[in-house]
Amino acid sequence: MWLKPEEVLLKNALKLWVQERSNQYFVLQRRRGYGEEGGGGLAGLLVGTLDAVLDSTSKVAPFRILHQTPDSQVYWSIACGSSREEITEHWNWLEHNVMNTLSVFDSNEDITSFVQGKIRGLIAEEGKSSFVKEEDPEKFREGLMKFEKCFGLPEQEKLVTYYSCSYWKGRVPCQGWLYLSTNFLSFYSFLLGAEIKLIISWDEISKLEKTSNVILTESIHVCSRGEDHYFSMFLHISETFLLMEQLANYAVRRLFDKETFENDLVLHDPLQITKRGLESRAHSEQFSSFFRLPKEETLKEVHECFLWVPFSHYNTHGKMCISENYICFASQDGSLCSVIIPIREVTGVEKADPANRGVSISTRGKTAFRFTEVRDFEQLVAKLRMKCNATSSPQHILNTEVTASSTSDSPKDVDAGPSKMGQRDNSKTVITEALMTVYHPQDAENLDSKMLKEKMKEQSWNILFVERGHGVSMFRTKKTRDLVVRGIPEALRGELWLLFSGAVNDMASNPGYYTELVEKSLGTCTLATDEIERDLRRSLPEHPAFQSDTGISALRRVLTAYAYRNPQIGYCQAMNILTSVLLLYAKEEEAFWLLVAVCERMLPDYFNRRIIGALVDQAVFEELIRVHLPQLTDHMTDMTFFSSVSLSWFLTLFISVLPIESAVNVVDCFFYDGIKAVLQLGLAVLEYNMEKLLTCKDDAEAVTVLNRFFDSVTNKDSPLPPAVQQGSNLSHTKSDHPNVDITDLIRESNERYGDIRYEDVESMRCRNRLYVIQTLETTTKQNVLRVVSQDVKFSLSDLDELYELFKKEHFLSCYWNVHSPVLQHHDASLPYLEQYRIDCQQFRVLWHLLSPWSHCANRDSLALWTFRLMDESSDCLINFKQFACVLDTMYNGSFTDKLKLLFKLHIPPAFTEVESLSPSKGGDLSKEELIHFSQLSVSDIGDSLESDSSKSSPEKGKGRVDIQAYLKQWQDELLKKEENIKDLPRMNQSQFIQFSKTLYNLFHGDPEEELLYRAIAVVTSLLLKMEEVGRRLQVPTSAVKGPVATMEVPAEIPRPGQEKSSAEQTEGSGTQSLRGSHEWSFAFEQILASLLNEPALVRFFEKPHDIKVKIESAKNLQLKARTRM
Repeated sequence: MWLKPEEVLLKNALKLWVQERSNQYFVLQRRRGYGEEGGGGLAGLLVGTLDAVLDSTSKVAPFRILHQTPDSQVYWSIACGSSREEITEHWNWLEHNVMNTLSVFDSNEDITSFVQGKIRGLIAEEGKSSFVKEEDPEKFREGLMKFEKCFGLPEQEKLVTYYSCSYWKGRVPCQGWLYLSTNFLSFYSFLLGAEIKLIISWDEISKLEKTSNVILTESIHVCSRGEDHYFSMFLHISETFLLMEQLANYAVRRLFDKETFENDLVLHDPLQITKRGLESRAHSEQFSSFFRLPKEETLKEVHECFLWVPFSHYNTHGKMCISENYICFASQDGSLCSVIIPIREVTGVEKADPANRGVSISTRGKTAFRFTEVRDFEQLVAKLRMKCNATSSPQHILNTEVTASSTSDSPKDVDAGPSKMGQRDNSKTVITEALMTVYHPQDAENLDSKMLKEKMKEQSWNILFVERGHGVSMFRTKKTRDLVVRGIPEALRGELWLLFSGAVNDMASNPGYYTELVEKSLGTCTLATDEIERDLRRSLPEHPAFQSDTGISALRRVLTAYAYRNPQIGYCQAMNILTSVLLLYAKEEEAFWLLVAVCERMLPDYFNRRIIGALVDQAVFEELIRVHLPQLTDHMTDMTFFSSVSLSWFLTLFISVLPIESAVNVVDCFFYDGIKAVLQLGLAVLEYNMEKLLTCKDDAEAVTVLNRFFDSVTNKDSPLPPAVQQGSNLSHTKSDHPNVDITDLIRESNERYGDIRYEDVESMRCRNRLYVIQTLETTTKQNVLRVVSQDVKFSLSDLDELYELFKKEHFLSCYWNVHSPVLQHHDASLPYLEQYRIDCQQFRVLWHLLSPWSHCANRDSLALWTFRLMDESSDCLINFKQFACVLDTMYNGSFTDKLKLLFKLHIPPAFTEVESLSPSKGGDLSKEELIHFSQLSVSDIGDSLESDSSKSSPEKGKGRVDIQAYLKQWQDELLKKEENIKDLPRMNQSQFIQFSKTLYNLFHGDPEEELLYRAIAVVTSLLLKMEEVGRRLQVPTSAVKGPVATMEVPAEIPRPGQEKSSAEQTEGSGTQSLRGSHEWSFAFEQILASLLNEPALVRFFEKPHDIKVKIESAKNLQLKARTRM
């Protein structure tokens, strides 16, 4: 590898390098200790240690080339190499292309200048085709070279970055290098002859956290497959940890959580991942999540500045964040002030107060925002003006201030189009009013005390709007949160939910989208629509709005439209309860966009098949309980109680456990503060009931305590009529429990737990996501092992190791293939056994690593036939049960079982001729040939079974599931009887010849090889004689003359050395002589009986094999096998 020329001091005391070749201008050196017997003694050990610890060119390669000029003491390093061949190639290039040219220069300075320029040109030329694009390309290339040399991973494995650090082996730190690549965390250290090499795949990590203790002031703890690893002494530990966290989560999403990954186009190609890209992505995600912006927004610029707050008459310090479509500001001085300015709303950008580097931004709402102390403010003004001009086209001009307002008449005009379009069919008429205004209109004349309080709340908000602005660009401050905690007025609830959730931005960017979805989706029939219909009447059934067709139809349209928009989620229970509350306070289209905001941004992965997001937040909740309520965790022996009891809190935002008039106050806080509000309220509920929970003897008693508490929660200020209020109906029956006002409960939760930071919650979510997904994977494995262990004789520990190897092989096919078909086959919604399946190519790798017959010369053919035998569904994939059962037969089966397996491998449907395609390769098959043969004669069967398979396999998001087909499949499994050997078909002539070849190959290398060869020859001869006798008894003598000539030929089946030529003669002469007459064939009973007569054959097949040895070998070789392929 060519290196950027650097000066080298050649006179050093340790003599680290040995000169191997030299000429007038160049010197080739070898690192002392490399390639020498015994490692070069003590000097070699010291050099090796230095190479591992020091960050220098010498740490990379054992060979280097230096440039020198006559009479000069200065040397320049220009190339290095990991092998003698590589460095010799560089040396030869210099001699042929550079040496002759140097003689024309007059001075040494000119020679050195020319050489340096030439080397830099070579590096630049190499860099054009290289995908390495990091801050310091030369240094990164060195790291990449050592990474490839140390770990031997495939070329496609993309190194993202590397760090110097210490790895702790017990209490001893080992200094070395940590390499972070797309699929692996790798560590290498070489100290005084002791080499440490560690490779952990990201998908195996269950815990990743920053820790500290007495010995390790600050370290990164990695837990993989039950083993703990600690890394410390990083220069920038926070940056390192963030990248590790991102790479681990990327791998988890790609391999385990296909539903969310498919929507993430940025991470879809592993080769495009870079350190800089990951860092910018992390900042963009934090930015869009904090300001509730569409996920597509990417952070472009960040400027530290001051924002003038007119109602408080002071400048607040913070950061201005700019994306493609938004200008946002968040204070950093504790004032909790934030502003979101959509560029579509901006009417002008001007320089203001140049002395203070000011920028003034005017919006349609007649508000001007003044930023000062902005670095490069002139350039910023020019950029913002360009952005505003680009978005001032007619289709972008939509006044969200008006659209979001529920009180004005203009929204009805906006929605007039949809309602007119739907007049033909009432079921498609999008309603343009919130259901609450229809079913509970406010009586302006007869105001009771509750309605007076409601009007006072509205007045407070109106004053706030006058001071701080109204609409999407309003100032959001501590006063805003205080008003939200008190409860948003009924009349403003829909509008403010839309603003605080960011749904207003989605709606403004997609005019007419919802109406179009309703038109497309209504009338479709899928699994999701069936579930929606089933749950429609269960959504707030006590509310009059959902006792009528108006509310039910609106709920149906919103849920069906969302299932159509996002088939990965489709429909999940709890979405109906949430949507019904949204429809009470928001117009139908607004309710749809609120649902989008909740499902896709605010509660990510909550509503997929495995509700991973909810489980992650439950784990975060448990963590917060340990920190804030330690006495409760000390009392509860099992923390899973909190998970089971709080699942509905998270999935329905407390709507399912609190009376509706109280639950909406929780939803208010959720839309303003996100999941943080739900976590805080959960902690407050547990603390409020602490004394009673500490006296509970079991979980059931604790659940009763919490249920009674929720029934007692009221909203004394709710203006809803008593007929609708659930709390008022229950309060008189629960007199033993004092009533708790929801406003007081929420205020208390804010006061006690308001210091929980948004950033901490996101960090805990990231950390617990790995744990939750690995826990789900462990559950899958336990269920698979429980089912499979009933059918095999392997111990549970061996079966566990086999499952890990099987699953690893599945993943190895996904690591370096962007469009891996195996990745597409993984579906967490399928039954446990079907979640991980492998194809023929992957099975061949495992066969070579694990089969006791893998030494066989035709092992590829055997692997292919075994795969075809197991592939009963003809979809070219097998599951772990099929894999384990066939291995169990080879290792633990009786003589009859093993022979039956070999017999079945040489008859259809398993058997197919394979050698004719590539005779030059012997028994080895290419990947393409293997796939071709595995699909051979399968497609026809697949076509004939297509209708059956469509019934018996579960639908993935669309269509109906045929329950009858499932029941029939289950019944067939229960009634499956032991296969009778008499039912096996007979083996014909060509199949028998191949069967005999396989036996000869299996015997090769056995201690009793000669004895086995003689035994099989005797058995073959005996079988042919038996067949001849049988035929003489059944057919006329004249018809037997053909076969008699070939009777003795198969008995001389060749040994491995001469196998090919004589076998072909045997097969050829046999088939020619039998052409036109009856072929001979054998039944399994005949072959079994003949082989049982030979003790050597019986001993061979009954010889025990230890699967543990093969498993340990496979664990070490699996990755190398994939690399070679």
